[in-house]
Amino acid sequence: MNSKKPYLVVILIQTIVCGYLLLSKVAFDRGLNTFVFTVYRQAAATLFLLPFSLIFEWKNAPPLSFITLCKIFLFSLFGITLSLNMYGIGLNYATPTLAAAGSNCVPAITFFFALLLREETVKIGTIPGIVKVAGIVACMGGALTLAFYKGPHLRPLFHLFKIKGHQAHGSNGKTWIKGCFLLLTSNTLYALSLVLQVRLIKTYPAKLLLTNLLCFTSAIQSFAIAIAVERDSKEWKLDWNVKLLAVAYAGFVVMGAAYYLQTWIIEKKGSVFMAMSSPLGLMITMFCSSFFLGDITYLGR
Repeated sequence: MNSKKPYLVVILIQTIVCGYLLLSKVAFDRGLNTFVFTVYRQAAATLFLLPFSLIFEWKNAPPLSFITLCKIFLFSLFGITLSLNMYGIGLNYATPTLAAAGSNCVPAITFFFALLLREETVKIGTIPGIVKVAGIVACMGGALTLAFYKGPHLRPLFHLFKIKGHQAHGSNGKTWIKGCFLLLTSNTLYALSLVLQVRLIKTYPAKLLLTNLLCFTSAIQSFAIAIAVERDSKEWKLDWNVKLLAVAYAGFVVMGAAYYLQTWIIEKKGSVFMAMSSPLGLMITMFCSSFFLGDITYLGR
């Protein structure tokens, strides 16, 4: 059972991410500001993880050196804050299915960074090496096809809600390409963070406390960005609707629970193993987005 646990955990993580994509897309469609959303979700995650960090790891946690704090700040800035803000804007321009499809690039990009940083090796002349290269080509080819080729579509026979994302942005090529570019940039930063997270965990092995510190740092960074971009106080107001639900889910479930599980997976199986589960997220999101939101599934965009 222990050998199967990592596989069950990555399935759980991808299912959680699917829920995040759908909820946040609906919230953005209802007018939630993407920058404000990132601030609230990171603050919610910080508050959620704080009691667990204090109870389980505070007493035995290693001391925080200045160098470690600098690493946490930089990792949080590029791997979480900028990545999440770009992802939110890109998702606002695109659809949940496209966002999940873009994550197919993550295994290839992660493997590339892992090779550069000597976390992974590949022998082209061997069967495992050929399989790795073929998988990377398939991931990139599938993601590019879904992003730039508009093929036949499948309309859902039934859906619970309706979003405007695909219809509103699908006809606007420039907006769609902008969404693809932002999602790709976000996924590149995320892929790099997966590889660097292995080294960060070795530097500071208290996983709960580390995740809490990353969320807290990211919340402050996101607030600085949001207050510079959006100063209208009305945009910061949350009512008892899908906006608040999206923030709570993203903060408590995605960043609070799933990110900690991701840290555990990376420690046990490595960054590439975590990244390789991204195509599974596409299949789950494609089905759920079509069923719940009425998103049209294209062979391509």
